[in-house]
Amino acid sequence: MNRHAEQQLLKWKESSSRKPLLIMGARQVGKTWLMQEFGRKYYSDVAYISFDSNENMRLVFESGFDVKRILLMLQAETAKSIHPEKTLIIFDEVQECPRALTALKYFCENAREYHIIAAGSLLGLQVNSGSGFPVGKVDMINLYPMTFSEFLEAEGQQNLAQLAESIDLSMVNAFAARFADLLKQYYFVGGMPEAVSTFVRTHDFSAVRKVHQALLAGYRKDFSKHAPKELSPRLSQIWNSIPQQLARENKKFICKDVAPGLRMRDMECALQWLTDAGLIHIVHRLTKPAFPPAAYRDKVFKVFFADVGLLAAMADLQAQTILEGNRIFTEFKGALAEQYVQQELRASGEKELFYWSSNQSDVEIDFVFSSGAAIIPIEVKAEINLRAKSLFTFCRKQQVKLAMRTSMAPFAVNTIPGKTEDDNLTLLDIPLYAIEQAYALCEKWQQS
Repeated sequence: MNRHAEQQLLKWKESSSRKPLLIMGARQVGKTWLMQEFGRKYYSDVAYISFDSNENMRLVFESGFDVKRILLMLQAETAKSIHPEKTLIIFDEVQECPRALTALKYFCENAREYHIIAAGSLLGLQVNSGSGFPVGKVDMINLYPMTFSEFLEAEGQQNLAQLAESIDLSMVNAFAARFADLLKQYYFVGGMPEAVSTFVRTHDFSAVRKVHQALLAGYRKDFSKHAPKELSPRLSQIWNSIPQQLARENKKFICKDVAPGLRMRDMECALQWLTDAGLIHIVHRLTKPAFPPAAYRDKVFKVFFADVGLLAAMADLQAQTILEGNRIFTEFKGALAEQYVQQELRASGEKELFYWSSNQSDVEIDFVFSSGAAIIPIEVKAEINLRAKSLFTFCRKQQVKLAMRTSMAPFAVNTIPGKTEDDNLTLLDIPLYAIEQAYALCEKWQQS
């Protein structure tokens, strides 16, 4: 298994301003594996501590934050000699010992020569609570489910993965049929590492679905175990409504689809909990597609799962339905495509995603992001459909010079004439299976 986040860890390791690192992400996205594999490949030794059911180590941090004393106790616990620069210290399940998280501040201030990476389930909840969090004293990265290119690599399709990752996407077109078949498999399997590993090992879709069901059951248990008691019922209601929310052509989050009579104020805390836990991602509508977009964030939004495979499982879509493209998949394919695109974009960069729709018409742009001082719209098509009335209307009205459309159509660069040459629109057609490269392509065309 290969995770592209390894390159982020390498940059952190080599940084002269390196601080202790926190890896954020939903439960079961592969944080533990990534830390251990990174330590194995790039350090002489690894001192691994899991705070899950480890009362002895919790007591170490209860006794204070003297770094020398903590290092001695870490060496005793792991039976490892810890050397600056050469030993990677891993704090896993660090949410079980909040004072260990606080201790990262003292390593940053007094012992930055020691390399420490920490991670934990539902760590985002603790980070955003502010309690004991070492603000400004840690570096942070987000780990997401495996991308489509990572799925290809796990499947032994390294050459196809390299093609999908190349900015010269004209090379991709010759393999369009193969990519399309693999993308449908990815829609079912998704990017949760255990699901991918099971599929690579068995190629048994029913075994993969059992993994999804176990993951979903674990998340539901988290609602009752870790969330405030009063939030637990609402979390389940929101969670169960998401497939229905995304199945509509208008995918904005509607309160009555959660439960009759609910208002947004009834759900704000539950939505924030799910977001902090990394289980959902919210994409806000823009009141005005202007720069900077964050200044025009609307209260209206869409809600997506962390992973497309989990969406397929929640919707009870069977493998045959997706792979053969029967009527049920045809009706739901827009939801899968949009879910897939948002998670690929999220995994490939830290840009905040938005969408835009007009109050006066049915014009809607699926995703919008900023690049430099420009607003870049993306229209998502589930298959080969190059009609783009909404996109063209948006671009003419907003005087956009660069736009993207993603579908199963081949890669192409289109010039849409304006009233003058300066008004011309460059429209990039990016295949769905290469949408991970959208940001890199955007930068390339802006520089040309």
